[in-house]
Amino acid sequence: MTVKLGYQIPNFSYGTGVEQLFPTVVTQAREADEAGFDAVFVMDHFYQLPGLGAPEEPMLEAYTTLGALAAVTEHVQLGTLVTGNTYRNPTLLAKAITTLDVISQGRAILGIGTGWFELEHDQLGYDFGTFTDRFERLDEALDIILPMLAGERPTVSGTYYRTQEAMAEPRFRDHIPLMIGGSGEKKTIPLAVEHFDHLNVIAGFDDLPTKVRVIRERCEDVGRDPATLETSMLITVIVDEKATIDQVPEARRARAAVGTPEAIAEQIKTKVFDAGIGGIIFNMPHYVPGAVAAVASALAPLLPE
Repeated sequence: MTVKLGYQIPNFSYGTGVEQLFPTVVTQAREADEAGFDAVFVMDHFYQLPGLGAPEEPMLEAYTTLGALAAVTEHVQLGTLVTGNTYRNPTLLAKAITTLDVISQGRAILGIGTGWFELEHDQLGYDFGTFTDRFERLDEALDIILPMLAGERPTVSGTYYRTQEAMAEPRFRDHIPLMIGGSGEKKTIPLAVEHFDHLNVIAGFDDLPTKVRVIRERCEDVGRDPATLETSMLITVIVDEKATIDQVPEARRARAAVGTPEAIAEQIKTKVFDAGIGGIIFNMPHYVPGAVAAVASALAPLLPE
């Protein structure tokens, strides 16, 4: 798995009729595909998130969308940033991701996390529980999902899930890359070190040196080479030479870059790559055709080796 440059689609509010909604998603994915991005991600949510819009604003189901994007792209890896574990039985998720891998000819990424958006859980009938509950549920889900992705048939009788020789066939690969998002030093980072190929660090720029140090320390604790755990950061960008940081939702300003593509690329280099993070995934509050490729072109010579 290599994700040094990724693009995330965070909303589907384009000011058009619903008939133009998915064509606009396709346009973005193809632009990223042709511009040399490593991956395209969608959010795994059913309602729009606070800070991005009202809950009733358009939100497509993630794996249906990714399956369709697999048919209209050629090179980019495809995944969620990240799947809410609480939204699907782990056997269903294993089946969804192996199906996406078959459809995309080996381009699926399994991004997964605990789930956090309480309103979705309450209104749609998913158990939310405590923070600890959700991490324990994720641990148990991984005991099912990871063997299934590898072609094994796990039998589990756990606190949250039960399986009997569960299987997922067909499979395109014996290993689908695993990504987790977050930056918690007590739970998320140790979990990433134990199971995952890639950690997408969701934190402010100022916190990155500390997060990088903790990642290295946890790898050393278990004897893992830190170089084998890829890292990236998710940021928001506004491509406009007149833009100011005030135009970014307040909750995301600590991890946002604005200005020309060249100015954005330089901010990413000094604030992200120089801090020791190996890749960048960015989204835009509003899609502007050509802007995705322009940022990629400016970033290309600055990406870490």
